Amino acid sequence: MAAVPAADTISRRVVVRGHVQGVFFRDSTHERASSLGVAGWVRNRADRAVEAVFEGSRDDVEAVIDFCSHGPSRADVRDVEVTEQEPADLDGFEVR
Repeated sequence: MAAVPAADTISRRVVVRGHVQGVFFRDSTHERASSLGVAGWVRNRADRAVEAVFEGSRDDVEAVIDFCSHGPSRADVRDVEVTEQEPADLDGFEVR
């Protein structure tokens, strides 16, 4: 049975659209999330968007979402869709 997430843990699903594949978006997001202790994952989607789940403290999750709003230097972010969801007590951060 998984541990219950801390009361101040939040979880957000994020979909980033624009020129976001082939520009190290996933690796940069992984680096940023890991440095902040944010758990979750990031992956490329077939529709050329990048999708991610971030779980951690509100400030840290919002910092990673803020990073996604512009991405790495070669990215051209056009839209960021953020959806609240229940924390799932994720551990670590992975590139899928």
